[in-house]
Amino acid sequence: MSIRSGPLILFYNAFFRRWPNVLKLNCETTCRFTTDRGRLPEADAVVFHLPSMQRHEFPKRYPGQRWVGYSMESSVNFPVLADGEFMSQFDITIGYWRDATVWMPYFGPDSPKLLRSPPVEKTEAAPLAYFQSSPADNSGRIEFAAALMKHIRVDSYGRVLNNRPVSGRDRGPKSKLATIARYKFTLALENSIATDYVTEKFFEPLIAGSVPVYLGAPNIAEFAPGKDCFINVADFDGPADLADHLQRLAADEREYGKLLAWKSEPLRPKFVKMAEALSVWGMYRLCGIVGNGAAKDGGNADGLSTIGRFTTRAQVRSLSEPLRSFMRHLFGYSSAR
Repeated sequence: MSIRSGPLILFYNAFFRRWPNVLKLNCETTCRFTTDRGRLPEADAVVFHLPSMQRHEFPKRYPGQRWVGYSMESSVNFPVLADGEFMSQFDITIGYWRDATVWMPYFGPDSPKLLRSPPVEKTEAAPLAYFQSSPADNSGRIEFAAALMKHIRVDSYGRVLNNRPVSGRDRGPKSKLATIARYKFTLALENSIATDYVTEKFFEPLIAGSVPVYLGAPNIAEFAPGKDCFINVADFDGPADLADHLQRLAADEREYGKLLAWKSEPLRPKFVKMAEALSVWGMYRLCGIVGNGAAKDGGNADGLSTIGRFTTRAQVRSLSEPLRSFMRHLFGYSSAR
């Protein structure tokens, strides 16, 4: 039996076959996290990964228990997220939408620093890069990309519409960022179009110094870190019209340079404020909410334990490298947070 007295939070189902790191959470928060369904009756809160759930799978709800609905997937792809009656059974929501109890967008507190990285020289002959491997498509993105490719050269590196391999060893996200950095533009096409659903498709080109050509959230401008930093597909009559615009920009260094000028200017205060509000990870904030900021073992409103409060601060960098490596191995986090 655990000697800790913080709230017990049960992850009822895996997140697409992967379970959260409960060891890390138990070390760094004042809550007790578990994946053991046998502890359902005693759980103070139960987290359901909604895209992996079927309605008939929901268990008995015990008195005083808080239910948490979690999803980073679009409400278009998973319509239950837009079903008010269905969502009303959850006391707490965690997700990408702005009015979630715990807002978890696809950027974080480190994003402003990453976005400040300067652009590199554009060395590719093609003006556009495209990465897509998932066949998921409720936005018409595959058809759109194929039509656009008839009017302008696009180097496609993913499994979808592939026409070029990644150079050298494929190191995943690192290779992707290094590749798109060499292009003036990057196709950033979401798998569905929903308010607030703005994924890494938008932010990765911005970090790499390539201009995202974006298809997705109708309120995308609210997520832009700088002025004139992206091109919105919705502003054009179709692929041919967009291709003409991109070709004109690619041929005019002065006009193209205006799309990267934001890199040397202060980021939009609104974006910086949003990023700062994410300084504590969502699951830690969940712990603070469930515990009401008054856990018996010294909990705080953000749910961080003494260890968690220490390991999320810069002091970790002052530890010896062997100790940093040990802590990364044991707790599963990076000391460069």
